[in-house]
Amino acid sequence: MTQPPYPHSYAPFSPPPPARRWWQHPAVVITALVVFPPGGIALAWLSRWARGPKIVATVLAGLWFLAPFLGDPPKDDAKPKTAAPASATPTTAPPAAPSAPPSFVGQNLRTAKAAAQAAGFATVSHDASEADAGQADDSAWKVCFQAPAAQNSAARPALDFAVVLTEAPCPARDGDPVPYPKMPKVTEQTFATASETLAPLALRSVEPASAYTDVPLPATADDWTVCLQSPAPATPIESATTTTARLHLAAPGTPCPQSPKTRLHPAPKPKPTPKPTPTYDGGDGSTGGSGGSDDDGTAYYANCAAARAAGAAPIRRDEPGYRSGLDRDGDGIACDS
Repeated sequence: MTQPPYPHSYAPFSPPPPARRWWQHPAVVITALVVFPPGGIALAWLSRWARGPKIVATVLAGLWFLAPFLGDPPKDDAKPKTAAPASATPTTAPPAAPSAPPSFVGQNLRTAKAAAQAAGFATVSHDASEADAGQADDSAWKVCFQAPAAQNSAARPALDFAVVLTEAPCPARDGDPVPYPKMPKVTEQTFATASETLAPLALRSVEPASAYTDVPLPATADDWTVCLQSPAPATPIESATTTTARLHLAAPGTPCPQSPKTRLHPAPKPKPTPKPTPTYDGGDGSTGGSGGSDDDGTAYYANCAAARAAGAAPIRRDEPGYRSGLDRDGDGIACDS
């Protein structure tokens, strides 16, 4: 039986590790990694560190060494800037400011707002006239002027639109009165000429009518003369699409009336109704078939209706036809009520 080379069970003797050099000291290696990363990396791999710490030290030192070369070039400022403290919450960079805004003058307000917002601008609007009305419906207004708003909205530049109603003309300046067109004078013109004069106003309609109530208007009255007009001359037309011009016409050679609803041929006056002839008794107190007599013996009325029909009522005591039978209250006046 072969004996083991060592009679005892303990491990064989191993020589002690070599002594650590000064440049292998961890403090020296770390200092070199910070001050001069290439040299520190070399010392790290010559040290007694494990492989994992060597790799980590190499990566960190390399990033530290390359950081100045990877960043933006420093600006040549006269005063040094203090570095802002790092924020734990990430911030979103503000959007780039848009270029000069395009002109939206003349566009519908709703369309102009949509286009301006798509171009990166916030929008506000106000009445361009002295009325200072609100814009409840953007589609009913148009842009006359635009300018930068006094305050920006949500870190975006804002545009202020000065607007008027779509049908209205723009004022000369923001805040001036709206120069509404005025109704021209078309009297003494033919209907055809008057229609051409009113065409630029784009009125809702131009309606002809006869100036006389007893003269019918023909199917074509282009050569008839305008006698009266509505609206009157110089009336501002604030809404052309809702304004109707009414022209009262007279036939050629026919004089114009002074007012509407006039007859060219006045109706004949009705003949007056003849008054009934009173019956006289000849002064003897008797009447022809009336069966009575009056107090003065000159005229007799059977009743107050006959007196009124004859135009004699009321009848006083000293007037012909008075009798006490017609004076019910005895005040000396017959048929007074």
